[in-house]
Amino acid sequence: MSRSKKKLKVIPLGGLQEIGKNITVFEYGDEILVVDCGLSFPEDDMLGIDLVIPDISYLAKNKEKIMGVILTHGHEDHIGAMPYFLKEINVPVYGTRLTLGLLKYKLEEHRLLPMTKLVDVEPGETIRLGSFKVEFIRTTHSIADSVALALHTPVGIVVHTSDFKIDYTPIESKTTDLARLAELGQKGVLLLMCDSTNAERPGYTMSERTVGETFEDIFMDAKSRIIVASFASNVHRLQQAIDAACKFNRKVTVVGRSMMNVVNVAMELGYLNAPEGTMVDVDMIDKYPPEKMVILTTGSQGEPMSALSRMAVNEHKKVEIEPSDLIIISASPIPGNEKSIFKVINELFKKGADVIYESLADVHVSGHACQEELKLVHNLVRPKFFMPVHGEYRHLKQHANLAAKMGMPTENIFLMETGQVLELGHDSAKINGSVSSGRVLVDGLGVGDVGSIVLRDRKLLSQDGLIVVVITTEKESGQIIAGPDIISRGFVYVRESEDLMEDAREIIKQTLSKLEGKRANDWAARKNVIKNDLREYLYEKTKRKPMILPIIMEI
Repeated sequence: MSRSKKKLKVIPLGGLQEIGKNITVFEYGDEILVVDCGLSFPEDDMLGIDLVIPDISYLAKNKEKIMGVILTHGHEDHIGAMPYFLKEINVPVYGTRLTLGLLKYKLEEHRLLPMTKLVDVEPGETIRLGSFKVEFIRTTHSIADSVALALHTPVGIVVHTSDFKIDYTPIESKTTDLARLAELGQKGVLLLMCDSTNAERPGYTMSERTVGETFEDIFMDAKSRIIVASFASNVHRLQQAIDAACKFNRKVTVVGRSMMNVVNVAMELGYLNAPEGTMVDVDMIDKYPPEKMVILTTGSQGEPMSALSRMAVNEHKKVEIEPSDLIIISASPIPGNEKSIFKVINELFKKGADVIYESLADVHVSGHACQEELKLVHNLVRPKFFMPVHGEYRHLKQHANLAAKMGMPTENIFLMETGQVLELGHDSAKINGSVSSGRVLVDGLGVGDVGSIVLRDRKLLSQDGLIVVVITTEKESGQIIAGPDIISRGFVYVRESEDLMEDAREIIKQTLSKLEGKRANDWAARKNVIKNDLREYLYEKTKRKPMILPIIMEI
């Protein structure tokens, strides 16, 4: 087959019809490039699950074709699953300095750093990997060193914006390279893949600097200790909090493991700056008057084990909330986290602290483009085909509608699902099949060993509890020697439900007497009959269906 007839395959393995878990595969012939490999956090029904990562079984089967992973920025939903990826597929990783600096911490924790090749790339630089030329284009986002990508492929140019907004007054004074996007548009872009997170929101996203102005107003009037909770990775937000602290002669300390890691990396690499003597260790905070202290902490999403959540319930070893404290929650709740964060806010108010959050002041701005910014990118890039990415289905649909309103033919807009394959030729695009994809659940050290059956059992246990029936029988005859004993956990308290438990024992005895002589040694059948009869009785009496575990011991 001649090269010109080969197709470019674009395969999203995550990040579509969901928030997080972003990973996209670009495949041309025998060459594969992977862009990002992030995680998402468990939904409410994923009981006991710590993290959710993409299913990379398709890549594991084709690992010899993979030339490398390109990272667009250092947020968890773009780099968080990299350690799990690199344990299976050891390939070079390319990214900007801060992105790789944050990744190094993760790889050290997983003991993968020595065997991983990390390659620093500057925004504006282009690297060649096989048939691909990968161009890194500077963008603004809620983390420094973010880039969009232009993939120059044999069939045409693909522009992948990743997460971005257009901030004309960013903290580091380096704006999105709109000129380069316009140049690419002039050359002709085959496919645009564009961030859809804020596609429902009209207008523009406010500049990050507006938060700094709000911080200064709050800090000026504050007469007590200030605690600022933010995303650990939002280096620009941390910089503005430090700047405001310096302006009003306050010391700054950092609390929370992930926050400390990010601050250390960002300071080492020069992305975060503080005058000498500003930063103090958390153990030193009692040596300064409260009105001279600012604490930067994790916990802006109400995560149960985060520093702010532990402070709210008096479980933090180093920081105790005082009635005079002023707490700024500088983040908006990620969908699904609203209950958790408002629970923490309520606890903080109960302790007498004053809490400022997004609905009360401009203490947070989004890192994602709203509709007018998306329109600008579409106008500059002018792609032939368009695939909305990064968002739930409603976000992707609204972004598709926006593109159609701007004149793009609807047949050139591809609302994709995770695992689907978009095949691109020089002048053509079509969805052609799908590959294995989905989500892998991480529970403690177990990766993928907790599946839908285990989650179903956990859900059942959490809702209706557990009944254990213990019976001892004589081996030869199958007659009951002891029991049945019933142990209840999370169903009813046995002492308060003695009548119910006594009746349940009678039901089991009757069941066993019916089975006497039949299937004497068919324990599986006997257990099933016990389960069914007992379940029927308990449902009739309680309208609940606990998990029932019969244990039959032979002597």
